[in-house]
Amino acid sequence: MKHNLDAQQLSFFETFGYLGFPGLMADRVQEIISDFEEVWARHGGGHNGQAHDGTARSCIAQFIDLHERLSTLLDDERIRGIATSLVGDDFNYMGSDGNYYAGDTGWHSDGWHPEQRHIKIAFYLDTLTRETGCLRVIPGSHQINDTFGKTLQEHIRGSDSAWGISGEDVPAVALETAPGDIVCFNHNTKHAAFGGSERRRMFTMNLCQRYPEDRLSDLREYIGGGARFWVEEGYGQAMIRTASQKRLRHLEQVMENDDHLPELTRKAKLKMTEPSRG
Repeated sequence: MKHNLDAQQLSFFETFGYLGFPGLMADRVQEIISDFEEVWARHGGGHNGQAHDGTARSCIAQFIDLHERLSTLLDDERIRGIATSLVGDDFNYMGSDGNYYAGDTGWHSDGWHPEQRHIKIAFYLDTLTRETGCLRVIPGSHQINDTFGKTLQEHIRGSDSAWGISGEDVPAVALETAPGDIVCFNHNTKHAAFGGSERRRMFTMNLCQRYPEDRLSDLREYIGGGARFWVEEGYGQAMIRTASQKRLRHLEQVMENDDHLPELTRKAKLKMTEPSRG
């Protein structure tokens, strides 16, 4: 049975751009943590096979796609209930990333989408408070055509000069979490974290409304961003190999529009490896 959001939750998300779900995945959290660590171990424990040393964020793209059991999160009716309520029954799964975060994360949006709604579902695998790196969000900052949203977009990275306050003093809601909690937010929503440790575990699932046929070029541009992670197709093989017909509905549009990724990735690799010119 699908766990659809109720009218109050939908209104809250529309107004403020985020939702929290305490304990939603508590029954699966131990297996999720085990699978998270397994994926990292397979990839050398850090970014690009280099062990995470705490000096910077480490990230693995297509994260849940790399593990059969993590891939089933896309089938979990609790996750599907959030997704279908916010981005439709025919939503697109737009990929995942797994992270070890280190230190502060400045204010930013994960996208700036004026038409298509994109959301992120985030799993934090350590207990986090306001002082130890929990997610902070600025309610209402997802409204990009609103004066408030536009002002934040223009000045948030320069809060010292614009408003005389540091990033961590920007008025915001701190979403303190424990393992098993879920946080969901609109990609446009301004968010950050401050005061965290050098090894904060977190992974995400990115979802969006299905793109209309006359805007597939925008979808292809979004998919092309995966080249910076040196991936050659929209999804990892475990996600595709174990997909039911029900899951494939949420993969098909990306799979039909990722044919340009191999060439973009080839160019990205060349750019990274070619000698610099003085």
